[in-house]
Amino acid sequence: METIIEHINVMGSFVFAISGALIAMRKKLDPFGVLIVAFVTAVGGGTVRDMLLSKRDVFWLFDTTIIYVILTGACIAMLFKDKLRFFDKPLFFYDAVGLGLFTITGVQIGIDASLAPMICILLGTITGVFGGVIRDIIVNEIPVIFKKEIYATISIAGGAVYLILVRLDVQNPYLQIIPILGIIIARIIAVKYNISLPTIYKKDHD
Repeated sequence: METIIEHINVMGSFVFAISGALIAMRKKLDPFGVLIVAFVTAVGGGTVRDMLLSKRDVFWLFDTTIIYVILTGACIAMLFKDKLRFFDKPLFFYDAVGLGLFTITGVQIGIDASLAPMICILLGTITGVFGGVIRDIIVNEIPVIFKKEIYATISIAGGAVYLILVRLDVQNPYLQIIPILGIIIARIIAVKYNISLPTIYKKDHD
């Protein structure tokens, strides 16, 4: 299980690095700025999660593989940015993949720490969304999680599904694949069809 989660963490770091690099280039940042935003996007959520767990070291401080993976993702994004646009909204695609991968990683780390189910889901959501929150703050945008788009809700639902599958003793790799694909597909559908949470604000009338 630990090896599988490590692989998922690496893949999540890679796609979130691409996501961060793409939005940094959209903001016309220089290459150093692109690398910084890619790095923060990839490690932000996991860093917040690990800081909350006193018995756990911040994951990227002792694993240089993550650093190289992030650098690779950022460089690929910079070198092949036009080739990466095979989706109408490539940023949302990479964000969705990263969300799915990191949510499951966070939930499993909570399980390993023998935390309550609700806390495990919360750790999964923090891992999945906070890299994007920090990224958006850096590039002076309102974080997606604070908008009406369905983002954190999908992460919470995916984390809950993962916990249920664990309780049902579903075996690898289906245990990880089902909730990860569910999160990715749900996020893409939400963006494609503009599905959002109900607003608490009244529409302005002219």
